[in-house]
Amino acid sequence: MQFLINNPFQCKASITAKIKIHSALLFGLSAVLSSSLHASTLTEYTAEYNVLRKGKIHGKATREFIQVADNTYALSYETDVKWMIFTEKRTEQSLFKFENGQTKPLHYSLNREGTRPDKSFKIKFDRENKQLFSKEQDYPLKVEWDESRQDVLSYQNQLRNELKSGKTQFSYPIIDKNGNVRMYNFKVVGEETITLPIGNVKTIKVKRLYDSNKRHAIAWFAPQYDYMLVQMLKGKDGVEQFQIQMTAQTIKQ
Repeated sequence: MQFLINNPFQCKASITAKIKIHSALLFGLSAVLSSSLHASTLTEYTAEYNVLRKGKIHGKATREFIQVADNTYALSYETDVKWMIFTEKRTEQSLFKFENGQTKPLHYSLNREGTRPDKSFKIKFDRENKQLFSKEQDYPLKVEWDESRQDVLSYQNQLRNELKSGKTQFSYPIIDKNGNVRMYNFKVVGEETITLPIGNVKTIKVKRLYDSNKRHAIAWFAPQYDYMLVQMLKGKDGVEQFQIQMTAQTIKQ
């Protein structure tokens, strides 16, 4: 299960300082990116994190958000983690439109390498023809089109912006490469000042709502950093699986 990031002790990724929007990521969307850039309605940023388990650092993570064309943005999340004999690098990238307060995914890609078998896949949202493609197949998946569906990164942009607007409960239909849909539900559970490597930070605490009490995931967002994710904790059966804490951030004004 995923809440804002995947469990890096189950799936990890390489760290980079820049998002690379290459031909594989575009998946036929180069025409979208060729338009000139205008003033962004969203704030671009880069954030770095420590990945911890039981208080010990086992890796690093990077999130980067940039504007790539008119109303078009890219969000990447990368981790590189080593824990005992387990190693893994993971890279996720999402390309999406943001119009009238709504995040509209265009393309999602994932690449994972490490101890477990390598994994790579892509999803293309053909919004013009209302079709969904997996990898580079010539034919769309046989699923009914729904404008509200998100990928596992694009919804994070929507949540952050709805949180900024004062919303306290969130629900997103997430679609996978096979066309299956799973609801991700969240709620604000309060405010909390936490201590991070960057100092004491006042945050809004958001909890993911699972069908089972066996899992738990909590994220902390900082209004002073334009509601960026500054900490996240995930666990199962009462045991911490991993935690991330922000170590540095840059917001483009």
